[in-house]
Amino acid sequence: MALYVKAADILEKAERKQGALKTLVYDSRFENIKQLFALVCEAQKFSSILQQLIDSTKLLKQTRLRPHLAKVLVYDLLMGQGLKCGGAWKVMMMKHRSRLQAALARMKIKQNVSRNEDLLPANVQRAAGDRLPRYVRVNTLKTTVEDVVDYFKRDGLSYQGQAARLDDFTLKEAEFARDQHLPEVLVFSPKTDFHDHFLYKAGHIILQDKASCLPAYLLNPPPGRHIIDACAAPGNKTSHLAAIMKNKGKLFAFDLDAKRLATMSTLLLRAGVTCQQLANQDFLKVDPDSAQYKDVEYVLLDPSCSGSGMVCLRDNTSADQEKDQARLASLASFQLRCLNHGLRFPRLKRLVYSTCSIHRQENEDVITACLQQNPGFRLVPLLAQWPERGLEPLTQCLRAGTTTTRTHGFFVALLEKHIEAENMKQDRDVEMSVPEATAAHGPPASETPEASKTPKPSVTPEPSKMPTPSVTPEASVTPEASVTPEASVTPEASVTPEASETPDASEMPDASETEDNPTPAPQLQGSDSTPGMKKRRKRNKKKKKKAATTVE
Repeated sequence: MALYVKAADILEKAERKQGALKTLVYDSRFENIKQLFALVCEAQKFSSILQQLIDSTKLLKQTRLRPHLAKVLVYDLLMGQGLKCGGAWKVMMMKHRSRLQAALARMKIKQNVSRNEDLLPANVQRAAGDRLPRYVRVNTLKTTVEDVVDYFKRDGLSYQGQAARLDDFTLKEAEFARDQHLPEVLVFSPKTDFHDHFLYKAGHIILQDKASCLPAYLLNPPPGRHIIDACAAPGNKTSHLAAIMKNKGKLFAFDLDAKRLATMSTLLLRAGVTCQQLANQDFLKVDPDSAQYKDVEYVLLDPSCSGSGMVCLRDNTSADQEKDQARLASLASFQLRCLNHGLRFPRLKRLVYSTCSIHRQENEDVITACLQQNPGFRLVPLLAQWPERGLEPLTQCLRAGTTTTRTHGFFVALLEKHIEAENMKQDRDVEMSVPEATAAHGPPASETPEASKTPKPSVTPEPSKMPTPSVTPEASVTPEASVTPEASVTPEASVTPEASETPDASEMPDASETEDNPTPAPQLQGSDSTPGMKKRRKRNKKKKKKAATTVE
C-alpha cells in the first residue's frame, strides 16, 4: 500500500506545480524508484480519464478515498498490471471493479475507440503514441559491451547488430540492437523491463535514456583529471563520467538535497564508482578559487528545469499562462547563474550544459546570455550526424525529441575556453607584471624623463648590466654609455666633479655585484657638477691626451 500512498502524494504535488515530477519521485526515497516513477507518470497521463471514471461511479463518496489516491488505485486496477497491494483496500477496490470496468467500456463506445490510449486528448495521445525504445547503457567499470551482448543472446534475445538509421529502433519484443551514435548504449523494445534482471541489480547495466547519456559522452574527460558534476543527483550522469574516466582522477559531485544524495550514493556503490567525492552543498556556494578545485578542468551542469521534455510530463501546462511564464523565467535565471558560476573555475577547459526541457527560454536563450557575459568561451559544434540541431543561430548545440531522435526531449551545449582568450589573458598578466618589475629595479617614471622614451629597459634581458637611468639620464641616448665603464657612477662621483680622479675601469666593481644595491643619485652642487658637464670635461681631457701623443 505504501506504493500507492507515495504515488498519490507525488501526483498531487506535481499537479499543484510544487516541483518537477522526477525531482519529487527521487526526493521520496522510495525503495523502488523506477516502479514509483512509472506509476505516477501513467496516472498523470490518464488523469482526466481517471477523474471521469471516479466521478461517474461516485467512488469517492462510497470509499472515502482521497482523490489522488483513488486515481492511482483505479489506474493499476483497470489499465496497469493489477493492484500491488493486499488487505482491506484491495478488497474494497475489487468490490467496485465491475462498475469501474463498465464505466470505462461505456466511454470507449461513446468515443468509438477500442484502446485506452485512444481516450486521451489529441495532444497527449501524440506523446503516448511516441513509444520510446528502452535504452540501456553498459557500465564499462564492471563489464564490456561485447560481454553484455553475449549475455542477452544467451538469454534468448535476437541481436540485430548496430543500428544504421532511426527506423532500426522499431524492434520486436525479443530483439535488441546497438545504438548508432553512442557505442555503449543498447536499444530494446519499449516494454522490455530490466528492474529484476541480474545485470541491472549487479550494476553491469544502467537504465538511462539515450539523450541523458549525451552530456558525459560529449564532455569526454580524460582519465586522471578533476571533474565537477554540479547538480549530480540522481547520479546516472555521474556514474557515466566515472566510467569514461576509468575511475581515475577526482569527480566532485554536488547536490543540495541530502535525500537525493543518499539515493545517489547507493547507485554509485552498485555501479562500482570509487573516484567520487560527494558533497551535500549548493553548487552556487562552491568557491572556484578554493585550493581543492584548483585542478578542475571539466564541469557537467544539468540544473533543475521544467522537465517539459519528459514524455509523461509533456503538455502538462496549467491554464494560467502568466504563472507558467513566471516559473520559466525563474528557472532560466537560476540556470544562467549556475552556468556563469561554473565558468569561473580558473583551469576550466570545457563545460557541458544540458536540460530535459524543450523550451527555448531554458536552452538557447540561457546559452546566448552566458556567451555575451563570458566572451572568453565559445560553443563547440557537436555530432554532425545528429538529426536535430539547436534553434538558430545556435546550431552547434543539440536537441532531442520523440520524433526526431526517439528519445525524451533534451538539450545539450558544450562550451570551451578558446585559445585567443587565454593568450589575451596571459598578455594582460605580462603587461601588469612589467611595471612592477620596473618599480622594483628603478626609480619612478617622474624621476627618469628620458627612460620613458626608450623601450630598452622593458625588453633588455639583463637590465642590471645597463647604466642606471636614475643616475645618468642621458646614458640611454649616448652610444658610449652602453660600453664605457666611466658612464657608471663611481664612488668618487658623488663627492667630486673632477673627471681626472675617476679610477680605471679595471678598478670598478662588476655590475653583477651591485645590482641588488641601487646607487644613490649624486648631490648636485651647481651647474659645474651636472652629469652633462662631467662628460664634456672627460671628452676634452681625452682629446688633449690624444693630441699630446700625436705631438710626441
